[in-house]
Amino acid sequence: MKRFFTLSLVLVLAMQLTACATGPGEKNVKPDDPVYAPVQPSRMEPPPPTRGSLYQAAHSKALFNDRKAYRVGDVITINLEERTRSSKSATSDIKSNSNVSLANPTIAGRESPINMGLGMNSDRNFKGDASADQSNSLLGNITVTVHDVYPNGNLLVRGEKWLTLNQGDEYVRVSGIARPEDIRPDNSISSTLLADARLTYSGTGDLANSNRQGWLARFFNSGWWPL
Repeated sequence: MKRFFTLSLVLVLAMQLTACATGPGEKNVKPDDPVYAPVQPSRMEPPPPTRGSLYQAAHSKALFNDRKAYRVGDVITINLEERTRSSKSATSDIKSNSNVSLANPTIAGRESPINMGLGMNSDRNFKGDASADQSNSLLGNITVTVHDVYPNGNLLVRGEKWLTLNQGDEYVRVSGIARPEDIRPDNSISSTLLADARLTYSGTGDLANSNRQGWLARFFNSGWWPL
């Protein structure tokens, strides 16, 4: 009974410790997050019609300007064009050699008949190699809305896209600051031009859970495991 209690206590502690190592991508994410919800634009009253003139401001359209997002609630397409690659290598080579010797002592001007010379030799060698190579890419399109317009004219854009599949859900979330000058004539902008960008691509359900480590595997791979 005591052995069973000890084993249960160890398992509970392991679950608590691994819970601290859970990353932000493993939270219970659900659609319709208010942070990423579309923003309703403020109602704009049309200008009163001008009688006696062919030009009507309420029905005017720009002939030489492209329609771009510049107000809260406008939609804009983000072209996901993210490609990253990182590599790192390290090599360590440490060598140490120590040699200490003591000659045979002399007594009264004569060398001792007994060999009392001492000698010590120590060699130490350490060599280690490490390398890491990682590459990621995220390509696609997502249409988001303008959540805020800063005094300098920059736009805070934010939105999400959810795909419901037979093995779970996949979602893409984008948030960042866009300059109106970087918006293309087709009302799109590259994700590489977003400042303070936050891009998330993940999923929920059986398919996503199968690619995550269990709590016991996370415990052995965490810093709490002494080996």
